[in-house]
Amino acid sequence: MRQKPVKLIECPRDAMQGIHDFIDTDLKAAYINLLLQVGFDTIDFGSFVSPKAIPQLRDTAAVLAKLDLGTTRSKLLAIVANLKGVEAACSYPEISYLGFPFSISETFQQRNTNSGIAQSTDTVKRLLESCEKWQKTAVIYISMGFGNPYGDEWNPEIVEKWAAELVGQGAKILALSDTTGISSPEKIRAIVPGLIRHYPDVEVGLHLHSTPNTRYEKMQAAYESGCRRFDSALKGFGGCPMASDDLTGNMATEELIYYLQTKDEHLGLDMEKWQEALRFSAKIFH
Repeated sequence: MRQKPVKLIECPRDAMQGIHDFIDTDLKAAYINLLLQVGFDTIDFGSFVSPKAIPQLRDTAAVLAKLDLGTTRSKLLAIVANLKGVEAACSYPEISYLGFPFSISETFQQRNTNSGIAQSTDTVKRLLESCEKWQKTAVIYISMGFGNPYGDEWNPEIVEKWAAELVGQGAKILALSDTTGISSPEKIRAIVPGLIRHYPDVEVGLHLHSTPNTRYEKMQAAYESGCRRFDSALKGFGGCPMASDDLTGNMATEELIYYLQTKDEHLGLDMEKWQEALRFSAKIFH
């Protein structure tokens, strides 16, 4: 069976959203424009959510207007949390993907989207309908996919149940998400191969958070489990603001690139532009 190509999703949105001081719109756009030239499959660049919830990203539409999309092969992804956000994101032809965080922890879903799992299931249904109408693709993040700190029940069977539900509704991309960095190689190996096997027509990706000393083993477990869609952020910036460990951030893109190169994966990246983005990042992440 032919190996699927690796897709790298660079996530400046996730890296920036928790920063308290507002990052100038021109600075955000300049940074994302650099990332657009590197050659990633997708740039998770912004979100259409309430400015009260994520004030840092209140200028997503203004940033989008400043992006140079004429020479990039990367596609744009924006996060939405409700139908108002879906409507806003769908109005921009430049956006290819709408990402929706679907938490399988009732507590976190209420905190994150101000709605429970039942209501969010209906939101996913309507999101998928809107995506079809506007020729977008939904990325459904199975949030708290490796457990949760709230005491809500979690096991691999619950993950599999909700994956089946979402695929049944028509989801084509599922990103299993570790919101607080509690995934482990054992959990990844227990869940990911089965999802890939059961849903050959669905893209199963991973959005992992991690401390620096556990990133490599999680990358390895994911890759060896058949995952070929990885979310990451330059230098591992960002992650869940509610994570208890300050070192818990995104998977570091430069480490992921290095790991995949050791596996002879051809990533097709412009490494000069990547180095430029690494240098520029110091203007945003102090």
